[in-house]
Amino acid sequence: MNKNHMLLEALNASITEVSSLPISEDRKQILVPLVEYIQRKSENCESIQLNFICTHNSRRSHLAQTWAQVMAYYWDIPQVTCYSGGTAATALFPTVAETLSNQGFKVTKLQDEGSNPVYSLKYAGNAHPVIGFSKKWDDTFNPDADFAAIMTCSQADEGCPFIAGAAQRMAITYEDPKAFDGTAEQSKKYLERSLQIASEMYYVFSNINKQS
Repeated sequence: MNKNHMLLEALNASITEVSSLPISEDRKQILVPLVEYIQRKSENCESIQLNFICTHNSRRSHLAQTWAQVMAYYWDIPQVTCYSGGTAATALFPTVAETLSNQGFKVTKLQDEGSNPVYSLKYAGNAHPVIGFSKKWDDTFNPDADFAAIMTCSQADEGCPFIAGAAQRMAITYEDPKAFDGTAEQSKKYLERSLQIASEMYYVFSNINKQS
């Protein structure tokens, strides 16, 4: 970790929390391809573009994009840029933004017109915020070549077997907190999923050996 980083104070507490969360050996094996992809790119001093893809780009893919960008910053791997997309565009679900806000991000709506608002998800004083809005994986906002396509839901993984332009495709899937929408457990389940994704992205980037 670079001690000169300027993570928002509340976010530091969240990272301390996720750093101690257990990850099963089965999940660690699922994360190996992502670790190896980032390591290889890092060793070759190449840019690292990660596109997290889910069906509707509304929940899990946004959480994964955001936490991966934070952990790349935290572990001082500056050539990483994270994106997200879906097989269809809908909207970033408001509870995702609320969850990240509660975990320490400074969340601002940049554009609130229409059904697909644009959010700024700021995590550090000297880093560009993650820009969150729903889009298809091949939207012009996202890279069109030399990126890793990371499938965060089984439906997208099964329904989109070919991702044009992807240098590598891998599946790191998560259970959908949408199942708890409108229930008394909604906030709790979104936090649980965010913590799981954050802890796994922490694990991934903590295992990258930077070249001296």
